[in-house]
Amino acid sequence: MDGRRRFLRSLGARQGEFAQMAPFGAALKAPAAVRRAPTAKPRARRPRPGARHRLLARLSGSGATFVFVAALFAATGVYGAVRGGHYQTMIEAYGEPADIMARALGFRIKAVTIAGQNELTEAEILAAAGVGERNSLPFLDVAKVRERLRAIPLVKEVSVAKLYPNRLLIEIEERQPAALWQKDGTVHIVATDGMTIDDLRDQRFANLPLVVGDDANMKLDDYRAILEAAGSLRERIRAGVFVSGRRWNLKMNDGVDVLLPETAPAAAVETLVRLQRESRVLDKAVLSIDLRQPGRMTARLTEEASAERVAAAAAHKPKSKGGQI
Repeated sequence: MDGRRRFLRSLGARQGEFAQMAPFGAALKAPAAVRRAPTAKPRARRPRPGARHRLLARLSGSGATFVFVAALFAATGVYGAVRGGHYQTMIEAYGEPADIMARALGFRIKAVTIAGQNELTEAEILAAAGVGERNSLPFLDVAKVRERLRAIPLVKEVSVAKLYPNRLLIEIEERQPAALWQKDGTVHIVATDGMTIDDLRDQRFANLPLVVGDDANMKLDDYRAILEAAGSLRERIRAGVFVSGRRWNLKMNDGVDVLLPETAPAAAVETLVRLQRESRVLDKAVLSIDLRQPGRMTARLTEEASAERVAAAAAHKPKSKGGQI
């Protein structure tokens, strides 16, 4: 039988029938009686199956009957919801009709693989991605998923890939928290490029360097160079204050302010390290140390230290002799 349901015969069988009817062989001997070749009985033609029967036969042959029936029932349910006026309720509960059909056909998202995250949790990523049980893989808009994930301040880059038939792959590249930035009374977590990641909400990032002031977040490279120059004094530095968009002050843990020059601030910090090693300048009763002038240091004393200094100077002042002109 060929592809069009026609019956085929062997060519050898046809040649045998022609030989029985050949006139040349019959002229040599006269037959006693004329023998007629037997005629085949006509076979009853089977009715050609319709398109519906052919489709069902193919589905059953491929093992997809259940899927087809499930999709049929899903379509029937969608139609019933539309007719019954419950379409929006159905969408909220089960998703779009296309997703319902795709899930019935075996394209439900059964697993989501997340890679590359460090600070973000899987629950936070899934919630931001908006992927849930109502989605199906074929009709999931990966561009919108990427857009929603990029809206997370901590996410620098993201890729979303469909792995058929039922898996989704999300790869995250996070911004690396580099410093804390205080502005207008609020402390923000910022990345190395100065991008604000989030507000400081817990103590996970409390040990990051702290910078204060307008545009201080955009000068992190300069401040890191200052911290490297501080060496052993780094642990005593509480924050870097960016002043007038031009230079840095260092706020020490004990409240002392160190004023740095606009140019070569790292060199001034190295001078401070030397003075601390030689004379313990930071351990004295000072309010501030001014290093803005190259080669010169000016210290401002506390009120108590200043009063003591005045009293000491008065005690050593020579007294004038009376009665002399």
